[in-house]
Amino acid sequence: MEVDPAPGEGLTLLQHGGGIVLTTLRRSLAGYAAGRAERAATPGRAARWHRIACAVAPAFVPSFGALAELLRQRNDRWGARDLAQAAAERFPNESDAWMLLGEAWLGVYRHQEALTAFEQALALAERPDAALSAGDVLRRSGRYAEAAERFSRAYAAGGGPDALRQNAAALYQAGDDAAADQALSLWAQQVPGGAKLIGAMRTEMKLQAREQPTTRRTDAQG
Repeated sequence: MEVDPAPGEGLTLLQHGGGIVLTTLRRSLAGYAAGRAERAATPGRAARWHRIACAVAPAFVPSFGALAELLRQRNDRWGARDLAQAAAERFPNESDAWMLLGEAWLGVYRHQEALTAFEQALALAERPDAALSAGDVLRRSGRYAEAAERFSRAYAAGGGPDALRQNAAALYQAGDDAAADQALSLWAQQVPGGAKLIGAMRTEMKLQAREQPTTRRTDAQG
């Protein structure tokens, strides 16, 4: 026995189907535009095609990063920042968009804003690049203990030996030599010839830490 659809149900199904078709069409157009950008004869033409891809894409696409890089090459760093800001506002749940915004903020030397973007990316996804980027900004700001924590998260998320190396350096700068020694020992186990390199690496890191005594003491106390 056939049952007629409830009033409005048919229209809802039609709208839903239309939305799927539109999304598929936008995705196809974005892919076409990105392909044309890759084959473009000049950076200017590539930028125009990437802009089209960004405009029509229903989700965050690599064209955002490619266009931001083209803008930086033209020394339009604030243009790259504006693009990344728009992407983060349009796709707030995409960690890639927040990573792009963090990198764009670094491009205009706004480290605190960059840190906020990297932390948002890290809140959305436990990704090593977000943790490494956040840690690097924190370390440059003299917040060594916090930086070490981010580098530890980067390692846990798959950041590899380099995350351990940076974790050890930040721990030495924070004044936690025991934890730094442990991190560096683990690093030595994961790199070729690590047992021979660890002594020189430890000496270099401790020397760098001693070059910033005031910040180090403050961080260790706080």
